[in-house]
Amino acid sequence: MRAFFAVLPPPEVLDHLAAHLEPRRDADTDRTWRWTRVPHLHLTLAFLGDLPEHREDELAASATEWASRRQPVRMQWGRAGAFPDPGAAKVMWIGVTDDAVARELASWSRALRDLSSHAGADVDGQRFTAHVTVARSPRRVKAGRWVQSLDAYESPEFLIDEVALVESHLGEGSPRYEIRHTSPLGSSPKR
Repeated sequence: MRAFFAVLPPPEVLDHLAAHLEPRRDADTDRTWRWTRVPHLHLTLAFLGDLPEHREDELAASATEWASRRQPVRMQWGRAGAFPDPGAAKVMWIGVTDDAVARELASWSRALRDLSSHAGADVDGQRFTAHVTVARSPRRVKAGRWVQSLDAYESPEFLIDEVALVESHLGEGSPRYEIRHTSPLGSSPKR
């Protein structure tokens, strides 16, 4: 199963970000970018290229136990960037505004990658940067002006009170996401 652990923001935060992205999407008249659909906006903590389906419940239980020992975190999205860099970008993103929150999310990412690897998942080992992907390009393009226009964004503050394990179904066009499990932060796991 292709899956990922993610922070899923509340609908009002998604709507706020969508309102900021809409004029930028409209300005992309030559369709340089594939803009992320609003329901797909999330912050990936760990990408699992392949999770053996028979190990899913084990991983979900481990993640819930891990999450029970973490406290919810308040965060905001802001600070735009591009991968690999604005001069030759394939991905544009918006990060988090608070460095301490970004460090906490990086710690969560390491822990969830370790749990996933232990459950037999093929885990992406790329360096973690706390971000939400807002657009992709099939080829490297100059994105400095786009990043600059996105950099003005700052979301309302919101609470991260759970982490979700999401299955990604690939197919024609855009992938379809299915939330498989949620792990509440700061609460004892239900037995």
